[in-house]
Amino acid sequence: MSNEELKKNIGNRIKQLRIEADLTQEELANKLKSVKGKSSIANYENGSNLPSDEVKFQLCNIFNCSLDYLMCKTDIRNPEEQIKQEFEFAYHKEMEGLSDEEIADALRFYKQIKYGNKENKSDN
Repeated sequence: MSNEELKKNIGNRIKQLRIEADLTQEELANKLKSVKGKSSIANYENGSNLPSDEVKFQLCNIFNCSLDYLMCKTDIRNPEEQIKQEFEFAYHKEMEGLSDEEIADALRFYKQIKYGNKENKSDN
């Protein structure tokens, strides 16, 4: 994918997220500390410019998505939330009666089993 295509795809993703959040370009610009106005948002959305790293992180917080999702590297909006949903679906009966701390421990264990230990993978 060319740089221009990537900028267009990211712009489309930002626009999609903004519309889903029911925000105008101006409203989104007002939520971003280092953006000077709606023209900056328009430039991101039409692929003319890419947001700075600072703005990317702010957008991820506003839209509750991962940076990979914002940058079109994945179609999974929030991988942590997806993992939690998978876990709750698979183990909903076993979770009854557990404290929040016990559930968090079980979720960490589930992620380790499902995705493995990154350190172990690099040893192979």
